[in-house]
Amino acid sequence: MISRAKDRVRFPARFQLVAAMNPCPCGYLGEPSGKCSCTPDMVQRYRNKLSGPLLDRIDLHLTVAREATALNPALKPGDDTATAALLVADARERQHKRQGCANAFLDLPGLRKHCTLSTIDETWLETACERLTLSLRSAHRLLKVARTLADLEQVDGITRGHLAEALQYRPTSS
Repeated sequence: MISRAKDRVRFPARFQLVAAMNPCPCGYLGEPSGKCSCTPDMVQRYRNKLSGPLLDRIDLHLTVAREATALNPALKPGDDTATAALLVADARERQHKRQGCANAFLDLPGLRKHCTLSTIDETWLETACERLTLSLRSAHRLLKVARTLADLEQVDGITRGHLAEALQYRPTSS
């Protein structure tokens, strides 16, 4: 939806955005080698190039460590892609049975109905959002991610653990 002056135009769009960026201007922030020569001020200026409203619309923000340069790296133990695909398919089926759509597409009434929290967890989340200066849009997206985490665990209610994990996927304004 684009709103300018007195006009409003709706362009239908449904897509999944996956984006990547370096952690700092030189790209070596956090590397054990200590190659990064960026000052905290340089890192903050670099990150501030992305607008807050844009970042609000991205549900998951992850930091991924650089892979070691090896032609045949050893595989790490853990779930394989097929197992992960089954978990995701199962979670999506739960969502469609419960509310008729994926959690990402819940509107405000759906959010209120399917992402309910205990009073104490609601207060905890409100406090966390205040401290992290998250927008209402970010808080709503956070609830949808927490709902999805609960679905992946095949539990009916959102717990504090789900909320805390979902908060870890939001960018901080440090």
